[in-house]
Amino acid sequence: MTSVITLLTDYGLEDGFVAACHGVIVGIAPEVRIIDVGHLVPAGDVRRGAAILAQTVPYLPAGVHLAVVDPAVGGTRRAVVVEAGGRMFVGPDNGVLSWAVHAVGGAQKAYELTNQDLFLKSVSPTFHGRDVFAPVAAHLATGRRPSDVGPEIPVDRLVLLPKPTSRLRDGAAEGEVLSVDRHGNVQLSITASDLATLGVRVGDTLAIWLGRRQISVPFRETFTAVPPGELVAFTDSAGLVAMAINFGDAAERLGLPPGAHVRLSPTRLPV
Repeated sequence: MTSVITLLTDYGLEDGFVAACHGVIVGIAPEVRIIDVGHLVPAGDVRRGAAILAQTVPYLPAGVHLAVVDPAVGGTRRAVVVEAGGRMFVGPDNGVLSWAVHAVGGAQKAYELTNQDLFLKSVSPTFHGRDVFAPVAAHLATGRRPSDVGPEIPVDRLVLLPKPTSRLRDGAAEGEVLSVDRHGNVQLSITASDLATLGVRVGDTLAIWLGRRQISVPFRETFTAVPPGELVAFTDSAGLVAMAINFGDAAERLGLPPGAHVRLSPTRLPV
């Protein structure tokens, strides 16, 4: 039995969807503690959900981690439970679990959710979060074995999101936009250790290439180290390089969606 279920969704806070999931969980496992990781993932943005869960899971207690960012709900995608790092991950098999599973050591076993005795009696084709995933997570929290949910599936058949690219080449760090948060801050796949290898220190200026464009950006400890409206690069709480505008939206100004290629260096290299 576990005492914690964590919940990540793209359901928003305006409707009763999150409350319904809470109610189902508590109805089955009244002693469980629910930790809301977040519910403002952009609708259907599996990549953003995966990034949030992966960057949060190291700070969460071992338990059942439920993530529902499920644009193909009601379709042919599988529903799964994955055992990894002494934890259980529950959600659609669309990659939203994959980065977090990797962050805790990789999948050990996986099972497809087919045991309808663990679902609610009436399953909506558009609300598996409430009718399938929440009750299964609750049953797991009360001590049901993962093998009770359905047949085991090979872990190498799980859907994996492509790993974010990052490499050092010719005195520069190359990567991609990993995610954009609700403030417009742009998180890159380039790490603080990558910058350290290049000799970059706080107070330096970075040359950043965004496709064919090249800009100069100060590298500081935090976005508040520059005047309002100014662009800045810094190391965020996940240890990754991020770009922000103090009291502004960096993603909008720079036109950088998730997946966009970025190259940076401490000096101006030839394009």
